[in-house]
Order: sequence, then C-alpha cells, then structure tokens
Amino acid sequence: MRNKSLIVLLVLTMVFGLTALGQATTAKDTLVMANYRDLRDLNPHLYGGEIFGQNLLFEGLVFLDQTGNPTPWLAESWKVSPDGKLYTFKLRDDVSFTDGTKFNAKTAKQNFDTLLENGTRHGWLESIRLMLAVQNKGKEAVRTTGEYTLEIEFAEPYYPFIVELGVTRPFRMISPKCFKGKTSKNGVNCLHGTGSYILKDNTVDEYSEFVANENYWGKKPAIKKIIAKVIPDNQARLIALESGDIDLVYGLNLISPKAYKRFENKKGFGTVMSDPMSTRMMILNTTRPELSDARVRRALQYLTNRQIISDKIMLGMETPAYTLFSKNIPCANIDLEPYKYDPKKAAVLLDEAGWKMDGSIRKKDGKELKITLTYDSDKVLERTIAQYLQSMWGKSGVKMKIVGEEEQAHRDRLKGGDFDISFNISWGTPYDPQSFIGAMRKPVYGDYAAQQGLKEKAQIDQAILDALKSVDIKKRQEHYTYILKTLHEEAVYLPLTYERNRAIFSDKVKDVGFNPSQFEIPLQRMKLQ
Repeated sequence: MRNKSLIVLLVLTMVFGLTALGQATTAKDTLVMANYRDLRDLNPHLYGGEIFGQNLLFEGLVFLDQTGNPTPWLAESWKVSPDGKLYTFKLRDDVSFTDGTKFNAKTAKQNFDTLLENGTRHGWLESIRLMLAVQNKGKEAVRTTGEYTLEIEFAEPYYPFIVELGVTRPFRMISPKCFKGKTSKNGVNCLHGTGSYILKDNTVDEYSEFVANENYWGKKPAIKKIIAKVIPDNQARLIALESGDIDLVYGLNLISPKAYKRFENKKGFGTVMSDPMSTRMMILNTTRPELSDARVRRALQYLTNRQIISDKIMLGMETPAYTLFSKNIPCANIDLEPYKYDPKKAAVLLDEAGWKMDGSIRKKDGKELKITLTYDSDKVLERTIAQYLQSMWGKSGVKMKIVGEEEQAHRDRLKGGDFDISFNISWGTPYDPQSFIGAMRKPVYGDYAAQQGLKEKAQIDQAILDALKSVDIKKRQEHYTYILKTLHEEAVYLPLTYERNRAIFSDKVKDVGFNPSQFEIPLQRMKLQ
C-alpha cells in the first residue's frame, strides 16, 4: 500500500511539475515530446547519448532516405573503385559547423582519424578494422586529395560501408574544435555539428531544449523549437499527453501495445505504426551445460507459442517470428523450417537429450532442468513475456528463474557471457543483416558468447567475413544463407515477434513517420498545425 501511494504521489508530482513547464512552452512553433531519461553524453563518436538528440545536431556524409536508400548529404557524391577497396567522396562546399568552423575534407578527416584512434571501442565495425589494417601497414587510410575530396581505403573490400555511413553513430561529424585535446575519445567540450538544430539548454533529468539552426545549409525544419521532457514513468507520460503537457510520445520502449490501443481511436490524438523493423527474440547460451545440447534448444523453440505472444501480449501489433530476420531483410529471404508450437515434439527431443520427467520437473543424472532468463527491467513487455514462458515451459518440466536488472548491468552480463537465456533484438533496418551479423565475431553483446559452444563457430565467423567483403552478390548470398541456416538449425536464437515502431501524438502534430532505423525520430520532417 505504501509503495502504491508513493507511485501515485510521484505521478501527480510529475504531472503538476510538467504542467508548469508546459504552460511556458505552448507556442505554435514548439513541439514538446517525452523521453524516459536524460540526453546523457551526445558525443556522436561514442554510444552513450540519446540517438534522437544526436540526430538533431550531427550529420554524416550519407543520408538514408525513408526506404533506406543511401542519398547525398554532406557528401555530394561518391564512387567506389572496381576492387571495392577505395571510396572517394566529393564533399559539399557550403557547409559550416555551428561554431563557424568550415566543413571540408580536412575536418571530415579529423573526425575519421579520431574514430580510428579509438578503434578498440568501435571494434564491432568491420569498416574500422579494415581502415586500421591499412594504417598498420604505414599508410593513411583516410586521405584528403583536395579541399572537398576525401578518400577512404580498406585493406579488403567492404560492401556495407555506404549504408553504415548513414546510421547515426559513430560516423557523424562534429567540429574538431570540440575535441578534448585532439581527440573525441575522451569526450567533447561542446556539441557543434552541422545539423538543423542546436542544443540550447539541457537541465539534467528534467528537460532539454533544441532550437532550429538559423544558418542551416539545407532545408530548414518547420518546427522551430523542440523540448524533450524527461518522464520515466509510463503512466505519467500518457497522463501528460492526454492533458496537453506534451505533444508526442515516440518509440518501442516508450509505448506499450496497451498504451497504443488506448490512443488509437481517441479524439484529438493520432497514432502511427511502422512496418516490421527488427526481431524481438531471445538468445540461448550454447556454453551453458543445460543448453549445450541442440536438442534442448530446439525443444524450447517448440515449447514457445509465438501466436499467443502476438495475440495476447502484443495485442496483434507484432506478428509471430520464426526466423532471425524477416524475409524483407536483404539476403534473408531463404527457406527455413519454422519451429511451430508443438509440445509433443519438444517432449521427444528432451527425452532424447536425457532430460526425463520426474514428477513435475525434468531431470538428468539427478539434476533438475533449471534455466535462468535475464532481461532489462526497464522493458515491461519482456517481463510479461518471461512470466508467460515461465508458466508454459514449466508445464513441460522446464523450470525457469526470471531475473530483471538495470540496463547497463544487463548489457555487461550479455557482453561477458554470464547468462543462460536473455532477451535480445536484432538491430533492425538499416543495420540488418550486415552490422548485426558482423558484430557476432566480437564480444559486443551476447551473440559472441552465446555461439561459443557451437562446433561451427569458426566457420560461421569466416563466412561472416567472406559475406562482408564479397562484391559478388551471388556469393554474398551463399555466405549469408550458410550463416542463417546454421544458426537456425542450431537454435541459438529464439525469435518471438517482428517489432514495429510506433508513435502516439496530439493531432496538432503532422507528418509523424519513421526513419529506416527504429532508434531515430524524424523530427525534422514533422510539422505543427
């Protein structure tokens, strides 16, 4: 009772506090949105800051349009050498950072150089490794060949590079004058990019204020001011939207299916949902004794009723997923036999693996079949799915312990391989398949550790490298087919649903849509009525 009262008090306190701020920011050219946490460090060369904020301030050489196609941005054009190793960019000559520093090949090179200097931090990017391989031979990988001409050389071909330049980090440009010393790896002293907005104010854990860059080189955004209020509580965000204190709530992590449905037909509000963008899944650690047998991993696939999760937990907003990537992802349209819900088939596999029913639980050599499922405690849906699976798997004799933990602790656990099963997501377009697959070779998240028990791990890693450097589309597809087929048959990943991004907003906000990446918010395209 006491905890409940505290929660209600907190919600009311936040709403009243927000109302005071909202009354001061009701101008027709101001959009007020909610975020669940502070901006944190917006250094575009690191990974700790809010991506929507980085996306407002910083731009890259290449822009990915709404369909994910690379188009010119700070680079007017580019060409790739026939061997796929040398990229030459013609840069715009009419762009300056917001501190007045001219954007040109020199400042672009300084940005790439500081990324290479921090190569270990960006080790998940194959492009960084291939640039460093050139550097290690005593040759500069990033070169200026004119005031607005930049060359980037790789040790081997790398086909995803242009798409990789279009994502928010780490390849966005910041004024080198912001570097601490001559590098950004230790942080930055300021946040001057070339983007369409400037960060005017950030009151930590309360709100941040972005204003349009009056000297922006491109088409100026319609919304002059954006205020992002920090509202960690799900219910408080919805109350703030209903009361008019905020105009927009955006993103998978901020809008539950139930919240979306609440606003779907509500007068005065709008809702939009994207096409499937990524895969909600679980990752199974093949090095754990209970999960080292592929028959056990396959049995868990058959014990998972994805249709129930789709219908009852996701309220029909996400379709069941039976493969690591949906077939609309490049190179992922291959035929794989789905693990449809079939408890009888699961029981046969568990029996064959030596895990026999003993009362209400399965045992092998006197040891109970017990598995721990870990998740990020900020993600309520994961807890709900975990509780459902705990109940369903338990009926088949598989005992599951559920552990929720703070986001960073959860990330550290995955990276260190200290888990049985954990929730995971593919990174979605435009990262899939190349970036998500490429990162499996390094201990970036849990994928590397989870695959260590596979006898095919070395072949998988080699196939990943071969796919990324292949300039022959047919051969590239063959490598991806081998990778995806092997991971599917080994049941390392347990796909659940294909995620769809979503937004709920006041009907005064127009043109709310989606970028190819689920982590971005296309605020520059929105308007106010």
